[in-house]
Amino acid sequence: MSYNVRFWDIRERPERRKPFMVRWTVNTLEKSESFMTKGLADSRRSKLMTAAREGEAFDEQTGLPASELRAIKQRTTWYDLAHEYIDQRWDRTPGNTRRTLADALATITPALVDRGTSFSDPRVLRRALYSWTFNKKAWEEEPREEWQQAIAWMKRNSLPVSTMAEADVLRRVLDAMGRKLDGKAAAAKTTRRKRAAFSEVLATAVEKGYFAENPLVGVRWTAPAVSEEVDPAAVPNPNQVARLLAAVAAGRGRGPHVEAFFGCMYYAAMRPAEAIHLQQSQCHLPKSGWGMLNLTGGVVTAGKDWTDSGEVYEIHSLKRRAATATRPVPIPPPFVRTLRGHIERFGVAPDGRLFRNAAGKYLDPAAYGTTWKRAREHVLTPYELSTRLAKRPYDLRHAGISFWLHSGVDPAECARRAGQSIEVLFRHYAKFLAGIQDHSNHLIEQSMAQWEQRADSSPEDGMSIGFGP
Repeated sequence: MSYNVRFWDIRERPERRKPFMVRWTVNTLEKSESFMTKGLADSRRSKLMTAAREGEAFDEQTGLPASELRAIKQRTTWYDLAHEYIDQRWDRTPGNTRRTLADALATITPALVDRGTSFSDPRVLRRALYSWTFNKKAWEEEPREEWQQAIAWMKRNSLPVSTMAEADVLRRVLDAMGRKLDGKAAAAKTTRRKRAAFSEVLATAVEKGYFAENPLVGVRWTAPAVSEEVDPAAVPNPNQVARLLAAVAAGRGRGPHVEAFFGCMYYAAMRPAEAIHLQQSQCHLPKSGWGMLNLTGGVVTAGKDWTDSGEVYEIHSLKRRAATATRPVPIPPPFVRTLRGHIERFGVAPDGRLFRNAAGKYLDPAAYGTTWKRAREHVLTPYELSTRLAKRPYDLRHAGISFWLHSGVDPAECARRAGQSIEVLFRHYAKFLAGIQDHSNHLIEQSMAQWEQRADSSPEDGMSIGFGP
């Protein structure tokens, strides 16, 4: 946008169908519009000049004053805006995020119609939006016949973007985010994720000139509470972990192959995606002493409809890290021996991966989840089975980090090894840190008592006591 606007006299070109041309420049960029009559041209030139005199900025691309640009843009519907957003963001977005955005927008969009209006089959509408409207890869072909009617209805009934400035419209969307199609309450994390997607699209609308500020800023809405703390009741202790891993190793089928896989989550606090990606070249496994795993990324399940390659999986960099970032994690001697034994027994995939399925491809979460469930049923008591104890393989990661904290490892080092920020560690492991704090307080009290004793026994001439030996 620029305030540097200059107007020229109307040019007449008799040979043209619209012979009268209004000409002006915005920051030296020439703009023009042509009209059938001189009166229409004069009127248009006068309107543009009035906008300039009243201090309106002009858009360098279109040459229009801000008020006209907003009026044009606000005739755009939410459907068009969201569709455009996906189009622009698609190429710089990983497949898993594409799928997450499509899920959020497929929930939001049906709520942005006139109150009391709804499509005859909400499930078909949602599927059409999720699988076609907000999936750029699907645009290569026409939507399925059963979806075409739903999409056409959505285009006709979608509210103008300008209505996003109305608080009751925004609240209607926020309410829709908190419900599933069957009317039941959605998970708090899901609601927050969809709200973030909605806000991001509106923020993009601000950048494009639809609004002066994000309309959500002025809406009072209490986000559902999300507990980020790890539940101690779900975290197995070292003895329970040992029993579970032994049951995995003794299990039938893939059990022996994934013992070390589960061990990576415990001894190195690796995320499942990082363990799936682990290659022999990342492993330093000496015959004695501590080893080292140099983590470089993870394998994420995105779905073939959302990846550029058409594969189910994508390889990502380390979570919230630069593409070339690495994370070295020391591993204790017993687990070094486990990994050495795994490689000797099962070898590695052609690309060097330690863990793979029978076909040599990536481990499937559903498959190793079944193995974990069997081990849990074999090892735990009926009471333990009825609780959340070690319910998911991911609980091994929590167990590994909590054991580090219990052992007195500095929290900053725990966070570094786990690939988290110190802030996230303190939020997630607050209950485990409480025990560390009590222990630290005890150590400080002991040190204070020792210095008080030294002070009492020091010479009376006031000689200072230093921290040197």
